[in-house]
Amino acid sequence: MKRFISIQNTALFVIALASTVILAAASNFMAGFIPYHLISAGVFAMLLGMALNPLIQKLLNRVCTKDGSDGFAGGLAFVSKTILKAGIVLMGFTLSFSQVLNVGKFSLIVMSFTLVAAFGFGNLFGRLFKMNWKLSNLISAGTGICGGSAIAAIAPVIDAEDSDIAYAISATFLFDIIMVIAFPIMGRAFEMTDLGYGLWAGTAVNDTSSVVAAGYAFSETAGNFATIVKLTRTLSIVPIVLLFGYINQRTIAAQKAGTAAITADSKTNGKKSFSIAKIFPWFILAFLGFVALRSIADILVPLFFDENSIKTAAALISKISKFAFVMALGAIGLKTPFTKVAKSGVKPMIHGFIISLLVVVVSFCVQAMLGQM
Repeated sequence: MKRFISIQNTALFVIALASTVILAAASNFMAGFIPYHLISAGVFAMLLGMALNPLIQKLLNRVCTKDGSDGFAGGLAFVSKTILKAGIVLMGFTLSFSQVLNVGKFSLIVMSFTLVAAFGFGNLFGRLFKMNWKLSNLISAGTGICGGSAIAAIAPVIDAEDSDIAYAISATFLFDIIMVIAFPIMGRAFEMTDLGYGLWAGTAVNDTSSVVAAGYAFSETAGNFATIVKLTRTLSIVPIVLLFGYINQRTIAAQKAGTAAITADSKTNGKKSFSIAKIFPWFILAFLGFVALRSIADILVPLFFDENSIKTAAALISKISKFAFVMALGAIGLKTPFTKVAKSGVKPMIHGFIISLLVVVVSFCVQAMLGQM
């Protein structure tokens, strides 16, 4: 019997992997029909997965023996964690340190203010709304950094629930749709320059596809600059992930200690909890390694090969990275029923809209003060 369950689990693990691949491919196909990429493939995958969740659970209960569905859950966990981290690592090759230096003189000050606004006000309103701190900060990360990519990067570090990930992505996605439509109208109403508008869109709109859509809706120059600013903004994932890794370990240690007086034994356990190996998310180190690899390649490749070869390689790696993200979001959807997300109520959605709006306003005001309009 145990051998049968083992074989069944292995088969279900493979089926789970195949399901996320099919879901990602279908989602990319459907997203291609949406004008201006208003709905990304990742959102399609997550929503489709959530819609299929009840059916999947019924099928598993009907065809599997007791404890025989662990393989399917294990496959989804592998995709939503390991494949997700692989996608984040590969994303590093779309960036370079020279790019950050070139764009930094325009964007780093504005990005610093938007990050402080996103996480500062995010925590403030999160407490006012009595929200789960993990959900609150996932929404802030999605708003302040780069939408679903930031949410996906921080989620495993803070051990976030799948329902919180789904809700955070939904909240940032809904505001992005509004921004893609409203930003070009507001940019022209304020008579912004191409670079000024590109900086605003790149620092205030959440998801990369939405930044591209909002940027090019204004002008080609604005779209190009907005995209570069957005990619530079992605690098802020690194310090934020490290910070939340530390915060989560402190929270876990505090929960273990409880309210009792700290004994010598608990002090020892506390020290173990704060080891570098526990706090440091090693996939972020690999991410930086790929950024460094791209930076070196930008210098060396043109000396021996066609300059376009590095761009071709980067485009291919970017596609693989994005597909891995879509697979991971599909897996999260397949694990998460709509009813579980609905339990969070409407307050987190209001929280997301408030923080997104504040980031837009702060970015605009800082640019105005710096004369970068």
